[in-house]
Amino acid sequence: MSDVTDVLKEYSKDIIKTIEENLAVIEPEELQESSIYLTRAGGKMLRPSLALISSQAVGGNKEDALNTAAAIELIHTFSLIHDDIMDDDDMRRGMPAVHKVWDNSLAILAGDTLFSKAFEMIISSKDNNAEPKRVADALAVVADACVKICEGQASDIGFEGDFDVSQEAYSNMIYKKTGALIAAATKAGAIMGGADDEQVHALYEYGRMIGTAFQIQDDYLDVAAEAEDLGRPLGSDIAKGKMTLMVVKALAEADESDRARLVEILEDENSSQDDVDEAIDLFNKYGSIEYAHNVALENINGAKEVLEILPDSEAKQQLIDIADFVLERKS
Repeated sequence: MSDVTDVLKEYSKDIIKTIEENLAVIEPEELQESSIYLTRAGGKMLRPSLALISSQAVGGNKEDALNTAAAIELIHTFSLIHDDIMDDDDMRRGMPAVHKVWDNSLAILAGDTLFSKAFEMIISSKDNNAEPKRVADALAVVADACVKICEGQASDIGFEGDFDVSQEAYSNMIYKKTGALIAAATKAGAIMGGADDEQVHALYEYGRMIGTAFQIQDDYLDVAAEAEDLGRPLGSDIAKGKMTLMVVKALAEADESDRARLVEILEDENSSQDDVDEAIDLFNKYGSIEYAHNVALENINGAKEVLEILPDSEAKQQLIDIADFVLERKS
């Protein structure tokens, strides 16, 4: 676990430097500061690191994918800024959200700036002698992921108050909202590293599966982690009425009385901790917590299996370790 954290920190140095250099030209200063604010807040840098590692795993080097990796982090940060505005969340990465430090208008502009800069940075890879086709293919991958992020977010909003969401619909939503950008990171990194079609597909599948597992694990930790590790009370997603795989599974399996009670708790904007604990008991009664963990585990095992076509290397081992990290993390 600590090894993976150290690996991500090491890769993040070049990523942060590249981001700072590219955002330094933004004017006015207030827009520059609000745009760069979250990238300095200590995120894991998982997505851009995966792009660099994927490039190395197919025989390229991290410099081949550096601009693309930094661009992916900008896309991720853009989505966080806009998510916080839509949800009116006060905090992000332990700091006040961008729209709380400035205001909604400037936060929207900061997000839009990062979004636009991301594509500019990928295109500028040509200035570093990257093959034009690789640049175009990577650009297409990232653009497609951006559309999927918006589709996933819209689906998530549409699920609010809908307690008949199928597991298939939920799985599609979390793939688009979370998995698509992680899959884009590994796929675009592979492309920029000169991968063949089989390797590109394998790394896309790897990213898709660990991305899906990442979101399910987030939901799982909300009810199964230690509160001190999580940094918030257990069951906060339940208190918010959030749709998760555990909710979908429990609602599908529960008898009429238990289903009605679970819906009542999820709909109550003032749920007490006792109510939340009761919902967690219902999850356990219908095996939905264990089920969610097993689905995440299946995705992690599948992600590691698709890596078998890659030659053995330090980068390949890092990808395997990161897959395990997704499931073993405590927060």
